[in-house]
Amino acid sequence: MKALTWQGTGKVSVETVPDPVIREPTDAIVRMTSTAICGSDLHLYDVLGMYLDKGDIIGHEPMGIVEEVGSEVTHVKPGDRVVIPFNISCGHCWMCTHGYMAQCETTQVREQDKGAALFGYTKLYGQVPGGQAEYLRVPQAQFGPIKVPQEHADERWLFLSDILPTAWQSVKYADVGEGSTCAVIGLGPVGQFAARIAKYLGAEQVIAVDSVPERLEMARRHGITVLDENEVDDVPAAIHEFTGGRGADGVVDAVGMEAHGTPFQEFAQKAAGTLPDPLARKATETFGIDRMAAMRTAFDSVRRAGSVSLIGVYGGEADPMPMMQLFDRGVTMRMGQAHVKRWIDDIMPALQDDADPLGAEDLTTHKLSLDEAPHGYEIFKNKEDGCIKVVLKP
Repeated sequence: MKALTWQGTGKVSVETVPDPVIREPTDAIVRMTSTAICGSDLHLYDVLGMYLDKGDIIGHEPMGIVEEVGSEVTHVKPGDRVVIPFNISCGHCWMCTHGYMAQCETTQVREQDKGAALFGYTKLYGQVPGGQAEYLRVPQAQFGPIKVPQEHADERWLFLSDILPTAWQSVKYADVGEGSTCAVIGLGPVGQFAARIAKYLGAEQVIAVDSVPERLEMARRHGITVLDENEVDDVPAAIHEFTGGRGADGVVDAVGMEAHGTPFQEFAQKAAGTLPDPLARKATETFGIDRMAAMRTAFDSVRRAGSVSLIGVYGGEADPMPMMQLFDRGVTMRMGQAHVKRWIDDIMPALQDDADPLGAEDLTTHKLSLDEAPHGYEIFKNKEDGCIKVVLKP
């Protein structure tokens, strides 16, 4: 089969690799019909190469048609249309039964002291071949795959794999509900959905922040109040003004480690990536730091006794935190990988609604063949050609 493979920092290519096969009775083989490029894939592209081997198959936002199942897989069968959650979870361990699928005790990558294994995401998370390919082997398929209706285009359902549950969790973790105010920092794909979900869940006011014109315009289409960082000198002050001087009840940081505006952190982050892999891993795991401009904007924008939800990926071990400010202001902070299957029953009614209230079909800006994936990575990384979300069609 053809698959997108990591070949080095800033380089991916489509190669011919062996077809996946059933290895365990809990496996399934799924033929990919759509698979998206995620913002966190760009971390592999630029920052986390020390945890990858040349030839690794990447991608963790897949859906397709079941081709084959192992003997213990009974809830899906060949011919079913399914979405595959990005985290691999068993459904029966203590963590899974308590709703913490991203910490599944069956697939935890204990040798790296990490949570559940992820598709297509480095040695840190199990080095499981990913979904930017023609076929995908799905471990723990007795629980993971989400069966979806035949109606509607793939893009209605595809984002159940990651960014829709991720955005849903981010809004829940920010304690956003009826009558509240919510600020979303960053209008990439997760930020777009977080803003829409906050509104869907009853927020009285949703304010979103970005600097890319196409992202701002997309948010406006969905009734979101936007702040253009190119035009606003002090974003937290503007959010306080919108909220009567108090600050937002809940703030979602949908940017993470790739934030702009922190040149020292950016230099340190990139410098670690230039070291030989063993040294780079040690540096990242001991004194790695993130670019934290978005997080600081979130802290400064939330009201006293409010909640900040960190859903953009962070990976530093030595990040400087304004602990005095957070403690004095009584800020609640929650974070972590999305527990995908925990949220599916909550999200599904919105996707089954023909009106598409979350705008699932108004996010993808580029549909490309698998062979065009390297181009997709470039335009997504560089925010070129109005690119907000790339979906590959193997």
